[in-house]
Amino acid sequence: MTTKADYPLKVNYCGICSLPPEYCQNGPFFDKCKEWMEDNLPEDYAKIFLNKTAEELEAMSLGNEKKKQTRGGKAMKNITKKQEVQRQVVVGRSMRARKKYVTLVRGLKTCDLDLKKCSKSFGQKFACGSSITREDEITVQGDVVDDMVDFIVDELGVDLNSVLDGGDIKD
Repeated sequence: MTTKADYPLKVNYCGICSLPPEYCQNGPFFDKCKEWMEDNLPEDYAKIFLNKTAEELEAMSLGNEKKKQTRGGKAMKNITKKQEVQRQVVVGRSMRARKKYVTLVRGLKTCDLDLKKCSKSFGQKFACGSSITREDEITVQGDVVDDMVDFIVDELGVDLNSVLDGGDIKD
């Protein structure tokens, strides 16, 4: 048989996780909630946590700590140092259709440049379409090889000896 409840109901909420005290043990901050509840809601603390043994409380807190996950997972543990790579940027052109050409820029990652930002700056500088087509390749519409070499050296700060004119590139 159920008992009649007096309305409006007064529900207490945890000041840490904002859940009702019965659900704090399922929340992400169980240890902090427990301390807060012991200070601010002693009746709820006694009703919920002291009916259990100390071993059960400790097992609950240890089990909750194991569930915490850091960003990156297992792959982050196997990070190795970057190998020294020869810094070399190759700028060439490739025929698209009949007399149309596209300019290909390869090797910007070896100079630690962000491909997305470089692609955007190429498109703005040469007033044309520019996109990242492969892992380390940017395609710029039009034959702008000579201007591209000057732009990479002057604006992006790449050493002139590192920039090569690749001529006609066949894909």
